[in-house]
Amino acid sequence: MNAALIRNWVKENARRIRGVWEFLHERAEVSWKETATTAFLAGELKKLGLKVQTFEDITGVIGVWEGSPTGPTVGLRADIDALWQQVDGEWKANHSCGHDAHMTMVLFAVSCLKELGWRPPGRLKVLFQPAEETGQGALAFIRKGVVDDVDLLLGIHLRPVQEVPFGKASPAIYHGATTHLTGTVRGVQAHAARPHLGVNAVDALAAVIQAVNSVRMNPVVPWSAKVTKVSAGGANLNIIPDEAEFGLDLRAQTNEAMDDLIARVTRAVTSASRINGAEAEVREVARMAAAVPHAGMERVVTDVIKEILGEDALFPVPVSPGGEDFHFYAARMPRLASTMIGLGAGLSPGLHHPNMSFDLKALEHGTMLLAMSAVRLFEREAELVR
Repeated sequence: MNAALIRNWVKENARRIRGVWEFLHERAEVSWKETATTAFLAGELKKLGLKVQTFEDITGVIGVWEGSPTGPTVGLRADIDALWQQVDGEWKANHSCGHDAHMTMVLFAVSCLKELGWRPPGRLKVLFQPAEETGQGALAFIRKGVVDDVDLLLGIHLRPVQEVPFGKASPAIYHGATTHLTGTVRGVQAHAARPHLGVNAVDALAAVIQAVNSVRMNPVVPWSAKVTKVSAGGANLNIIPDEAEFGLDLRAQTNEAMDDLIARVTRAVTSASRINGAEAEVREVARMAAAVPHAGMERVVTDVIKEILGEDALFPVPVSPGGEDFHFYAARMPRLASTMIGLGAGLSPGLHHPNMSFDLKALEHGTMLLAMSAVRLFEREAELVR
């Protein structure tokens, strides 16, 4: 299989590719409710002759293309959920993170290889994963065991104009780790005329905010910790409140730094509360793993970018403070070699903006890159598996 064959096939099928993207874009579904999306993708995989697996308790679908029984298993992953947001005054499910594009590109990468008569020297596994926006979709697939047999895993994500220009691509995206915490500060109610008889949760919360802002970490590794939500008191202003709630957003560029940051912030919150005579409880509600770079996978994708789009199309790996649950696969399964292509798409104003748009020509670029990368990963598997 060579690049010219793939480029020609994608060019000839550009209208089909765009049509499927339009279909998925208009039928966006939020996390864990992607039922119609799952059914559509399952049907398309069956048409391609892949063995299809769906689940009774979660959305998402797996497709398996059996080639040689003795070769490795290469996985192509796409996320399938949309965001719930207000678009031009209407609340709706909206594909403003590009997952409609990711599904389309993965589906047509497999279609391309099928129709060109290629056969995997092993097993090609397609993962259409739900609920990426919740940070729980990849973990659900891991628990289902769907990646237990995967040796090499490849993803793709549209990048905003601020990160990767249109027509260029990077062999990885170094997302950081993200953790969301919520907490409760508990004091003692009292009449506002006798504040000394109570413990003011608002005072304790103010100390908590100051303590979080005073946390210090190694500046060599990017990180941040900030209070993003507060709530305290009731309808009566003459009562010393006994309870306050808060939310925290934590970011760190590595998983190790995130573990350290969570511990430091938790200590700061509990200590600041106790100084004011209150008690604090901190709970983790969501977490995204940071990227686990794999130099070998990046080398293969680097060569593919040059082969498909040209030498000048290779772009440096972006370091992003955003999160992506794709990285849970490698973080939880260290033997797994993985990377995520960063695709320049002319995307603006930015990811998660309700009116996000991108150059649809990028659908062709991504399809070519995924198809060629799958071929090359099988060819170079021996140098990649740890």
